[in-house]
Amino acid sequence: MNSWKRWFSFGASDLGIDLGTANTLVYDCERGLLIDEPSIVALNNTTGKVEAVGHEAKLMVGRTPANITAVRPLKDGVIADFELTEVLLKHFLDKVGRRGRRFGSRIVICVPTRTTQVERNAVRESALKAKTREVYIVEEPIAAALGANLPISEPRGSMIVDIGGGTTEIAVISLGGIVSSASVRVAGNHFDSAIAQYIRRKYNLLIGEQTAERVKIEVGSAAPLAEPLVTVVKGRDLVKGVPRTIEITDSEVREAFSDSVESIVYSIRVALEKTPPDLSGDIIESGIVLSGGGALLKGLATRIQDELGIHTVLAESPLTSVAFGAGRLFQDDWLLRRVCLFEG
Repeated sequence: MNSWKRWFSFGASDLGIDLGTANTLVYDCERGLLIDEPSIVALNNTTGKVEAVGHEAKLMVGRTPANITAVRPLKDGVIADFELTEVLLKHFLDKVGRRGRRFGSRIVICVPTRTTQVERNAVRESALKAKTREVYIVEEPIAAALGANLPISEPRGSMIVDIGGGTTEIAVISLGGIVSSASVRVAGNHFDSAIAQYIRRKYNLLIGEQTAERVKIEVGSAAPLAEPLVTVVKGRDLVKGVPRTIEITDSEVREAFSDSVESIVYSIRVALEKTPPDLSGDIIESGIVLSGGGALLKGLATRIQDELGIHTVLAESPLTSVAFGAGRLFQDDWLLRRVCLFEG
C-alpha cells in the first residue's frame, strides 16, 4: 500500500452496521461484534438534550417522567427521525473507538428491500453526518445471507428470511443478486404489539412494551409446544385502575400473533412463486434459512417447514447475521461493488 494511502486509512475501520428498528449492531472483521444495543434515544423535551442512548435509554422505556421521552428513531427499518438517527449513529461509532481520529470509517449500512430512494438517501446522509469516510448501502437480505454463510456468489439459488424488529425481508439470491423477493412490515415488534392488544382485549389489563417482549420470549411460539408454558404478567387494570397480575399460556400468546405469523408464511410463499424453476430446485435441496431476532420465536422454523414443505433451519447466529454479512463485504471487493445500491 502506498504511504499516502496508509496515512489516509490510519486508525480507520471497515464496519458493517445493521441499523435496525429494534437494535443496532456494529461489526468489524478484525475486532468482531463491537455494538449490540437497542435503537433507542432518550430525549429531554424541556431542554432538547439527549439523556441516554442504547441500553441506558431502553431502561427508561415506559418509566420516564413527563419531560423525557424514549424514542425509536427508526420505524419499519427506515428513518422516522433524521436528527435522532444521526445522534444514534454518532454515539455508537464513537463508542467503538472512532473518537479523535483524523478520518472516519468506511461503513456498509443495510436497508430493507422495499425502501425508496428518498429513504436510502436519508440513511446515507445520517451516516455521512456522523463523519464516516465512505458509506455503502446494501439490501438487508444480501447481508443476512452472507452472514449466514450462504453461497450467494454462486450460480445457485439460496433463500434467506430475515425477521427483524420492524420488517421481514425475504429473498432468493443467485450470483450476488436478488432474483425474487418479498417484504412485509410484520416482525418482532409487531409480535409484541399483538400480545399487548390481546391481553388488553381479553383481560382488560394494560401492559408495557418491555413486558410484552418478555412474554414473547418466555412463552411465545408459532407452533404447538411439547410442554405447555405459562408466565406471570403484571399490569394496570383498565376497569379498577389498580395494578393486577394474571397468568398467560403459550397457546394464548400463539393465538395473539397468529395473523402476524401467517403474514410471514404467506410472504415467503409469494417469493417462492416468483422464483425461476431451476432456482426453486436449488431451494428444495438447500432449504430456507431464517435469520434475525424474530427467527428465534419457538417453533417458527417448524411452522414454515410444515406449511411449505421445504426444509427450514435457523442461521448459525440469527441475531448477528446482517451485521456480520455487512462487515464481511469489505473482504470481497467484487461482491461489494456488485451488491451496493450506491456509495459515497
